[in-house]
Amino acid sequence: MPPDSSRTTQLLLQLTAGDQRAAAELVPLVYDELRALAANYLRRERPDHTLQPTALINEVYLRLIHAGGVDWKGRAHFLAVAARAMRRILVNHAAARNAEKRGGGAPTLSMSVEPAEPPRSLDLLALDEALQGLAKLDPRKVDVVECRFFGGMSVEETSHVLNVSVSTVEADWRLARAWLSNALATGSDSPP
Repeated sequence: MPPDSSRTTQLLLQLTAGDQRAAAELVPLVYDELRALAANYLRRERPDHTLQPTALINEVYLRLIHAGGVDWKGRAHFLAVAARAMRRILVNHAAARNAEKRGGGAPTLSMSVEPAEPPRSLDLLALDEALQGLAKLDPRKVDVVECRFFGGMSVEETSHVLNVSVSTVEADWRLARAWLSNALATGSDSPP
């Protein structure tokens, strides 16, 4: 855990209690981690993507800090929610781009988080649709995908964020990837 983790958690708890001054102190503590998340997302996007990491970070941060009613549980929870928010922003961005430019080709990203694995291109909108189908069957598997794939978290970090065992994360990750691979290959969001 980063050395500022306990301070980050304390500030998030203050933010939950309504102390908006905590947001200003929180920025430098989470900026590098948010930047790493944004870079992880955008690294998998098309090379000419118009959204830059700083813009993505700013949009996510503003959404998270000004989101009312969020009961922040700590740094890991904040980062997991940030990963989900980045996914939503990028999906909305892709949908808007496709609406403007019909037939222009959907953005692609690699489903791999392990560097030794050969990259596999995926349509971000198709992936989002498949994740929505998977969420109907098993929302926890979607949470694992969001943490591992979108958030770039390790199995151990994902285990901590989701409050499940490492073996559960590993099993969910394997099953989710197989399910998504089938759903994306067949264009169906029903189980294999």
